[in-house]
Amino acid sequence: MKEVLHELFTEFQSSIQKNNFVKLTLSKPTRKSDELSNVYVRQITLKGDICFQFLYRYKTNDQTKNYSFEESIEELTNLLSEKFRAATLFMLENDLLVFISKKKKVSYKTTQPSFKNKLPETHDKPKEKRAKNSNYLFHLGISNKEGKIIPKMADKYRQINKYLEIIEAQIQSVKLPKHINIVDMGSGKGYLTFALYDYLVNQKGYTASVSGIELRQNLVDYCNEIAKKCDFKGLLFVAQPIQEYDNNKIDILIALHACDTATDDAIYKGLMSKAKLIVCAPCCHKQIRQQVKGKEQESPLLKYGIFKERQFEMVTDTIRALILEKNNYATKVFEFISNEHTRKNVMLIGAKSSKKVNKKRIDTKILNLKEAYQIEEHYLEGLL
Repeated sequence: MKEVLHELFTEFQSSIQKNNFVKLTLSKPTRKSDELSNVYVRQITLKGDICFQFLYRYKTNDQTKNYSFEESIEELTNLLSEKFRAATLFMLENDLLVFISKKKKVSYKTTQPSFKNKLPETHDKPKEKRAKNSNYLFHLGISNKEGKIIPKMADKYRQINKYLEIIEAQIQSVKLPKHINIVDMGSGKGYLTFALYDYLVNQKGYTASVSGIELRQNLVDYCNEIAKKCDFKGLLFVAQPIQEYDNNKIDILIALHACDTATDDAIYKGLMSKAKLIVCAPCCHKQIRQQVKGKEQESPLLKYGIFKERQFEMVTDTIRALILEKNNYATKVFEFISNEHTRKNVMLIGAKSSKKVNKKRIDTKILNLKEAYQIEEHYLEGLL
């Protein structure tokens, strides 16, 4: 196998000598049932020596090992012989894609480089797990009684930790009162709501009340029962539509995966209460798509169904971001968590700002977008 992978290893060695190696990834496990889903290789410096850190991503945890170059070649040969059918060598000059057929035939493809800069060569510590072994993880079915994460819930656990990392950074960017009122609209089964309460109140020592607003009474009863078992006294779930929520004391408004215009209803509540922080992960995006149904679109990007769907998702969320900006919120739109875990992975955040904005200019941007895509009105505009 080492002979047929000769081109990969030659390019790998050459990229190191030229100082343009970025990283190497292994993907497409030969067996779907295998616990090992990916391997990521990067160059690091340990005690002044260059070596290569292999990050083995299993379904329930990550493991790292460091190898010399010669050891790395041996390990890569073994992994590509037995575990994986694809590899990508990322370099500053170009990317090299490697494909291995079931009959062990190897093919190569060169593409434009994905990276403009090299990765840092420091030996990073593993990311901090913000969701500690807590009662709520067990009661929600994420961990067992011993505190170990259940394999099929590993993606959800990873999502929870990423969410807490994002929220922690955003809270530090705004000025909040001593007692923080947090409302999670469309809280569902409460995975992230419980995690946020536990992290802020029990781990970080914030004084906070968290309310989960959810339409389904059975989920509200379920979550309130778990909150009681965990002695989360400041956490309460309420069964009602987002539109009917009438508490104006909202410091942080959260709406994760609230369907279609429910995201807009949540943003509206946050705007009306002058929330310091509005955090959304929109989904469904039906409202604008229904408006333009049957209308001939000039853009070639809208010729194909899947591109049309994604384009109107972007337009919907862009208008939301612009409306937040118009109301003096500094906005960010970014990937919440990798596509491999969920397609509902875009996060829109607005942090209250004192910076003055040109509202007419923003209105013009919104109008131009609507005219370009033949949109009559964004639902959030109608609420305001």
